[in-house]
Amino acid sequence: MKRTVFSYPYIVWMVGFIVAPMLFIFYYAFVGTNGQPTLAFMGEALSWGNLSILGYSIGIALLTTVVCLALGYPVAFILSRMRKSTAAMVSTFFIVPMWMNFLLRTYAWRVLLQGFAPGTLNTVWAVMVGMVYNFLPFMILPIYTVLQKMDASYLEAAQDLGAGPVKSFLRVVLPLSVPGIVSGATMVFVPAITAFAISQLLGGKMTGMLYGDLIYNKFMLYNLPELGSALSLVLLVFVLASMGVMRWADRERGEAGGMLW
Repeated sequence: MKRTVFSYPYIVWMVGFIVAPMLFIFYYAFVGTNGQPTLAFMGEALSWGNLSILGYSIGIALLTTVVCLALGYPVAFILSRMRKSTAAMVSTFFIVPMWMNFLLRTYAWRVLLQGFAPGTLNTVWAVMVGMVYNFLPFMILPIYTVLQKMDASYLEAAQDLGAGPVKSFLRVVLPLSVPGIVSGATMVFVPAITAFAISQLLGGKMTGMLYGDLIYNKFMLYNLPELGSALSLVLLVFVLASMGVMRWADRERGEAGGMLW
């Protein structure tokens, strides 16, 4: 009983900052400000124009996830092969920038692009640079954690059986690192699909509106909390479904023995 007392602050925080806002979102999406239940806002949120913006945002988020995986996996693998003290020191270079405010880091990239590559500002490439820079650590750290805990005897056994470096990586290292890949992909994809500050600061109006921008505009610019809440629910359902699929795929891989071939 005494131990449960320490959970009360967390419960209060969760109710105040998670449950209560979600209840408001549901209320505005299905009731609105006039107090009359309606599905009109959800119907407008599911219109072709809004869904096309969601599709575009999904594409940007997927591309961000792929680029982060392509850049982050080699870095995580190299870190896992270093001495722990050296890896800890190097990994701080990825962690320290995260202590800085998200908007400040994005503003810094805007200044850099204006000064050294002004032609890339307000383009999709500028948005991708901001996305990858801000979310890359979320891909590196989970993969590094999994690779660091991997038993070295597996690689030794593969080499004793005649497997070369490439085959050992494909048959041993890569399958065993899938949980880290799934975790990293989730941690990159979910914030990437909801991002709006990066696209506004680096992309402007020429790169196409992202879904996070759409929700922000409905709430802050047009004062339409009903439609903004409905759009948020659509995004919430898609994010939860995506996370469920990733967890299911990881569980299926684990039940199959964790091997790709």
